[in-house]
Amino acid sequence: MTLAQHVSLRPYNTFGVEAKARWFASIRHSEDLIPLMQHECWNGQRLVLGGGSNILFATDYEGLILHNQLTGVSIVEQDDESVTLRVASGENWHDLVCRCVASGWSGLENLALIPGSVGAAPIQNIGAYGAEFKDICRQVEFIYFDDGKKYIYEQQQCRFAYRDSVFKHELHGRCFITAVTVKLSKRFRPNLSYGALKQFLESRRVIQPDLQQVFEAVVALRKSKLPDPEQLGNAGSFFKNPVLAFQHAERLRRQYSDLPVYLQGETAKIPAGWLIEQCGWKGRRLGQAGVYERQALVLVNHGGASGADLLELASRIQQSVYEKFGIWLEPEVNIIGSNGLVKKGPEGE
Repeated sequence: MTLAQHVSLRPYNTFGVEAKARWFASIRHSEDLIPLMQHECWNGQRLVLGGGSNILFATDYEGLILHNQLTGVSIVEQDDESVTLRVASGENWHDLVCRCVASGWSGLENLALIPGSVGAAPIQNIGAYGAEFKDICRQVEFIYFDDGKKYIYEQQQCRFAYRDSVFKHELHGRCFITAVTVKLSKRFRPNLSYGALKQFLESRRVIQPDLQQVFEAVVALRKSKLPDPEQLGNAGSFFKNPVLAFQHAERLRRQYSDLPVYLQGETAKIPAGWLIEQCGWKGRRLGQAGVYERQALVLVNHGGASGADLLELASRIQQSVYEKFGIWLEPEVNIIGSNGLVKKGPEGE
């Protein structure tokens, strides 16, 4: 474990914004947390940072950054039908997906090319193309800051929901996820529930795709919509797709006949990107902060934008969507200010 002060966070966030951390510790073993708990740096705010792909630093961070560098993948058990893996939380998510696909283990292929570390997967309950982390999760291991002890939560205890989990509520800022256990299948059954994925394969005359073909299709689709953070700073989808009451969605669809609506029982999911595009934001810039020209759901740093610049752009988008549709978009990206997580919304939201 190494501990340093006043460290630049620019290399540690995919937006590429400049910010400094008052304290910065690299965590290579879970035991590294023990001496930190006795140090003065532990007395203030704490933030666990993985790949930095789902975060926006609006200002300098006046607390302690715990940079997760835990590694290791092991087989817990397997039979002819399935394999269960324990994966350290500092492992790169897409590398894990690639490794499993190469081994013929299915369950992660629809989640290919999602940036970030494995430890972020249960927090966000990451999802894409009809699949979510909760579908393959069996356990999540973490160190609880209040007592320094290790806990293991079964899938049900994690309270997974759309881009949500217990780690964003009661356990937010109070634990360090050290590993996850996932169960994957050795008998491939393609998940083509997401229309765009099925259409992409059919357009290439692939009717009964194998594991590799689904993986490659997901990668191609994501690359066509999302910019490479190495070339253009971004954190992927900036806002969550809003979930509305069915009646609310129906009222909007009567007003906007081309509104995409995805029914989910008594609720309906609306694409946030469509709402943003209808407000004229796609491809627009405020200085060096902008909206990606191919996908309105993605905010980008054209070079030199600050976290505050991107936050101002996000706020303007939220306000214009609210004024036009009566929907307040919630950030999917974690917005971190000097006083922790920044939440902005109209009164009553």
